[in-house]
Amino acid sequence: MTHIEVAAGAVAPDALVDAIRAYEAALVADDQKALAAFFAPGPDTLRGDAAGLLVGHEAITAFRGVRGGIGPRRLVELRLTPAGEDWLATSVNAPHAGGRGLVTQLWRFAADAADGPGSGWRIVAAHVTASPKAIDARVWRVVGSPLVPGAAAGPLAGQTIAVKDLYAVAGQRIGVGVRAYLAEAPVQAVSAPSVQALLDAGADIVGIAQTDQFAYSIAGLNPDYGTPPNPAAPGTIPGGSSSGPASAVALGQASIGLGSDTAGSIRVPASYQGLWGLRTTHGAISLEGVAPLAPRYDTVGWLTRDGETLLAAATASFPGDPGVDVDDVVLASPQVGAVVKPEVRQAFHELLQRLEVHVSLSPVDLPELTRLYQAFRVTQSAEAWRSDGAWVSTHPGAVAPDVEERFAFAASVTPEQEAEGLLEVSALAQEIDEALGSAILVLPSAASSAPRLDADPGYLQDVREATLSMTAIAGLTGRPALSVPWMLTPGGPVGACLVGPRGSDLSLIETALAWDRALRRG
Repeated sequence: MTHIEVAAGAVAPDALVDAIRAYEAALVADDQKALAAFFAPGPDTLRGDAAGLLVGHEAITAFRGVRGGIGPRRLVELRLTPAGEDWLATSVNAPHAGGRGLVTQLWRFAADAADGPGSGWRIVAAHVTASPKAIDARVWRVVGSPLVPGAAAGPLAGQTIAVKDLYAVAGQRIGVGVRAYLAEAPVQAVSAPSVQALLDAGADIVGIAQTDQFAYSIAGLNPDYGTPPNPAAPGTIPGGSSSGPASAVALGQASIGLGSDTAGSIRVPASYQGLWGLRTTHGAISLEGVAPLAPRYDTVGWLTRDGETLLAAATASFPGDPGVDVDDVVLASPQVGAVVKPEVRQAFHELLQRLEVHVSLSPVDLPELTRLYQAFRVTQSAEAWRSDGAWVSTHPGAVAPDVEERFAFAASVTPEQEAEGLLEVSALAQEIDEALGSAILVLPSAASSAPRLDADPGYLQDVREATLSMTAIAGLTGRPALSVPWMLTPGGPVGACLVGPRGSDLSLIETALAWDRALRRG
């Protein structure tokens, strides 16, 4: 039974109470058509929760289409307060799984919708506070309080780490985002050096965070554990493959995400979620104790909410200061405009205009970006098959269809094709190095803002190829690449990527911090 209270002196319409009950029934039944009809049409309808704010009926409907049902629950309390001609409804629900949820909605009557499921009453704004989960399995595989404590003192004391599920953590298994793989994985005796460095500096490990399967994706989707949320753009994908660490940091559940970057797996989630993210110089940080994808391109890196924390994590992790500085010259390639979406092209153009006030900016010609993508794809795929092909081939159906397709292509790469690809990589790397020298190259971190969760697979593939044609610049040359949240599009944040000379990792972050302060001043 629902306890109903109406503000003193007010009389709530019976049809409104009936509409609220009908909405609850539609939620429990996951009746998508009815739920869409209950929310007012148009671009100004709002729905917010802990993951962020959805704006517009279309975005709300898309979110519901991929969220799935909420499970059974009871409406235990309802309080109604008039707000002019509208009504504010505050309700408490009791999920069958336990706990309590709180929902606040603004309902409005529309005579032209009298034949709808709410008899004319529709929601124009809603805020949902769900019963809190002990662990969000979309983000975390294992969590502690902490899972592993850091040293009693150090430069990272007070910082908390989300470790991507590719890294060895003593006493835990490596799961690479695949349930079947985790079931067979041994317990690790010692932590990876890159993990231990953060612990020795005083940071605590909160837990092991999810990854795209075998780290072979930049989308952030995982059918085994669910897709981590993107709080910067609710209803969109989080980016991957360092999806769990990125979401944990963006949600405030960790201050440092320890990720890896082969083809953009730090830079893309950083871009989609408005974070700072560094792909380090290839080989600068040990990959011992890290499950490989393509060792020629695999790198360690971190995601944070601010540049100062990123600099602290990087400084604590490098065995010594790489000692390479960057030039004052900043380069931008007009070629990227041809591969990014129009809204990113516009945002990037505006960013360059703002940067020109503070730095010396010059154009640069790079090799054709499609050449970079093709050379990277062939050589990365060959290495991925050597790393993981034996397991994948003996476990049919264990990975998602898109990951399975990539491994199928990887299996088809012949030694001759790989050898030709490596020659092309060498030639391209030389061309890029000659063009960039010790300057910083600025380009978008991704070809688009985060695609929606219900995006067409063909669109996701197009965005993937366009993005990888840019991320391959750092991949093929082994250069460090830093994503900084300097752009905002109608679809959400997009990072600006700074590519520096090899060994300039710390200098690159320091330079970005200086530019960030300048851009904030205007």
